[in-house]
Amino acid sequence: MRFRVLGPVRMTPRTPTAAKPRVVLATLLVQANSVISTHSLIDELWGMEPPRTAATTLQVYVSQLRKVILEGTEHGVDGGADGTGQLLLTQPPGYLVRVGPDDLDLTVFESLRARGRAAYDERDYAAASRLLAESLALWTGPALSGIPHGPSLQTTAIRLDELRSEVLEQRIGADLKLGRHQELIGELMALAHEFPMRETLHGLLMVALYRSGRQSDAVQAYHRVRRTLVDELGVEPDASLKRILARVLASDPALAWNPGRVPANRPASGAAPAAGSTPAAAPAAEPSGPLLWLPPTLTDFTGRDEELARYEEVLGEPGGPNPRTVAVSGRPGVGKTALAVQLAHRATGFPAGRILLAMRDSTGRALSPHAAMSALLRRLLRPGPDVLPADPDELADALHHATRARDLLLVLDDVVSEAQVRPLLAAVPDAAVVLTSRRPLGALEHARHLVLDVLSPREAESLLLATGGSRMAEDPAAVAEIARLCGRLPLALRVAAGGIAVRPHWTAAGLARRLADERTRLGALSLGDLDVRSGLLAAYHEVSEAERHAFRTLGLAPLPDFPLWTAQSLLGMAADTAEDRLEGLVRAHLLEVRPSAAGPEAVRYGYHTLLRSLALDMLTQVDGEEAAAEATARLGRACLVRARAADARLTPGRDRLAGVLEPDAQALDAGDPAVAVPLRWFQAEAAGLLEVLRRLHESGLWNLACALASAMSGYYEACAQWDDWEASHELALDAARRAENTSAEAALLRSLGDLAWQRRHNGRAVDCHRHAARLFLLVDDRVGAARCLTGEADVLLGTGEAERAGSLYARALAVADAEGDTRGCAEARRGLALVAVVGGRPADGLAELAACEAAARSLGDGRWRGYAQRTAELVHRDLRRDAESADARPPHLEVRPGVWLLDDSPGLAADAA
Repeated sequence: MRFRVLGPVRMTPRTPTAAKPRVVLATLLVQANSVISTHSLIDELWGMEPPRTAATTLQVYVSQLRKVILEGTEHGVDGGADGTGQLLLTQPPGYLVRVGPDDLDLTVFESLRARGRAAYDERDYAAASRLLAESLALWTGPALSGIPHGPSLQTTAIRLDELRSEVLEQRIGADLKLGRHQELIGELMALAHEFPMRETLHGLLMVALYRSGRQSDAVQAYHRVRRTLVDELGVEPDASLKRILARVLASDPALAWNPGRVPANRPASGAAPAAGSTPAAAPAAEPSGPLLWLPPTLTDFTGRDEELARYEEVLGEPGGPNPRTVAVSGRPGVGKTALAVQLAHRATGFPAGRILLAMRDSTGRALSPHAAMSALLRRLLRPGPDVLPADPDELADALHHATRARDLLLVLDDVVSEAQVRPLLAAVPDAAVVLTSRRPLGALEHARHLVLDVLSPREAESLLLATGGSRMAEDPAAVAEIARLCGRLPLALRVAAGGIAVRPHWTAAGLARRLADERTRLGALSLGDLDVRSGLLAAYHEVSEAERHAFRTLGLAPLPDFPLWTAQSLLGMAADTAEDRLEGLVRAHLLEVRPSAAGPEAVRYGYHTLLRSLALDMLTQVDGEEAAAEATARLGRACLVRARAADARLTPGRDRLAGVLEPDAQALDAGDPAVAVPLRWFQAEAAGLLEVLRRLHESGLWNLACALASAMSGYYEACAQWDDWEASHELALDAARRAENTSAEAALLRSLGDLAWQRRHNGRAVDCHRHAARLFLLVDDRVGAARCLTGEADVLLGTGEAERAGSLYARALAVADAEGDTRGCAEARRGLALVAVVGGRPADGLAELAACEAAARSLGDGRWRGYAQRTAELVHRDLRRDAESADARPPHLEVRPGVWLLDDSPGLAADAA
């Protein structure tokens, strides 16, 4: 049996799935070969309040562990020091696990660590580096992870993780002694980023930078850690870090690299002395022992279980004609590097080593293929020759020789393009490779592709709780809101939770309030040298200027997503060109594709919430308010054209502002969704149209706002969207009054009157219709005024004043006939039909309904035709009833398509149903 505690607690070949038995196993393993009392185990399992059956339950857990161990021995796995399988023993006052020196990763780690420290003390830095790297290679994650911690395990986990950090720092110190300062910079920068307040690591980074001729970068590294310490803890760096700074500023030659100070390498324990040297032009030396050039895993790494399991299996496949290559892509901050490092630590089947190579330098510039292969070869040949082949083919041959037939895992981090890594991949066909990139590397042959998305809501909240401490756990609602505002982006979540962890006076609710404002959200997501905005900007600056302009301008698109025509109007370009811009941004992970199963548009596009904040921020900085206003106006006109086309199909002739206010500049094809499927189009775009209306109002585009609201009113009535109807029209009414546009004010008031009537706010409905009628007459719009009479009559009919209602319907019909208003005729005749039916004159009602249907047919209005036919059918059924009920008022009367006049009296209720 083999046991692991330096990462997830595991037994080979099989680990118990239940958490409690694994807690027992871990407690016994961290004190292997020693008796652990039953009392201690119970305390670890249940704390201060164990159940009454604790002792019996503990015995069950021990029995389960023994069964798993026995199964392992039956499958030929070594059963322990004596091969008997009796590893888990009962020995008063408790239990012990008996393991051999090579059976537990912790004992192997401690042995290698001791040997590495001894080699370091003896100034045998090559052996020290190798032994300490081997000890670190045993780690697959935070110590004792994957199980709940009681008091003892919690203390042990903290101690072991700190011990790992100390070993890592000593290994880096040994590598500095060997002159590997240039190769260490990438690793140290990643570590300084992960541990922004660990001063020893920052000191090592300063030395590596200084010895690489980057004195100014070393000084900047000091000031970054100082700023973090002062801002977060209110303390200055320690004396040792200040001394390094003083030596850097003084260009102290004693701090510089001096090969003469390094003693001759001694053979490591058990190693044979070198038998000659290898020419620099043809490096052929192969490293001995496993290499580990990986940053440590994040202690609070959360989620991605499915991805890790799937691609760990891919990397574990036997080598062959199909390379084991995994390409991970995704937007900035989504956790590509963290996942790759976690995957590399978990993939333990690589005895030759696991190496991470950054494919950009510290300034963000991409490494050339030659530089990347040289950096990798130097790590493989530690310390190796100082001079590598200059010829690309010779360099590729040397790299192939160094990796041939060896189980090696490479992590190529932040790859720029396929061309950057193709020569390197060709040179290492036997290695397993994990690549991370901001763009999909689709042209790579044989690669398995993983496009990494944001965390699930549950994973995002778990990460906040793991990073933010107890104050996060106190307010679950605030945690959920923070996760939403951060768009569940791992980097943003980590920064947000880190801000809570280092500021004792902050609360989760307070942080949620800070993040609520989209305009300042990115500024709030900064902690030390962790800055979400900078990470997003890096991806933004990588695309072309044309794509950057599109990224900024499309930030004005309505939420949550938008179709191609929206992009076309905002950018002011042809559809094909706009689609090219969109697809370029999708490839750069600056925009998302969101397939639409329900809407009429097959594909829609959308921003991650933080990228949209960046887009709007950059739009203001680069393009200015005038450009934003022009784009908003283009979008508003495009929305109006489509809304009017859809309204003309859905409620023909209803919109009094169509063709009068903001005349249409273009006609749509018959296949356009707004024309072909107007109701589905409205349902898909309604939320976005309302947002555009708000933005038009904010931009002072008053007439455009009025016209758009009027074009949307037919949909709002047809689908009973009362709240949006009211919100849009109150906003547009304010715009009409600001623009002093009487026609628009009248049309909007009439529509609000219809809404008030349907909500049974009869007094407001009458006031709106009468006010609108006066305004229509001021601009000599007799048709509009007559339709207001119909609206007021609808109110009167609903309150039982059928005679007054009939008089108003008749006046409205007279005006509509005289003015040729077919829509007005249909509405007035519908009203007269209802008055006749309610008054016990069904024959007259049927005649008016027939005239209403004819008018609707000439308009091409299928909704009103269907309404007239339904109502006529009800009246015919009423005529067939007996004389006693024939005069009864219909209890459920459809007074307009989809609008019912309700009453509690008996009569036509059954028919209406």
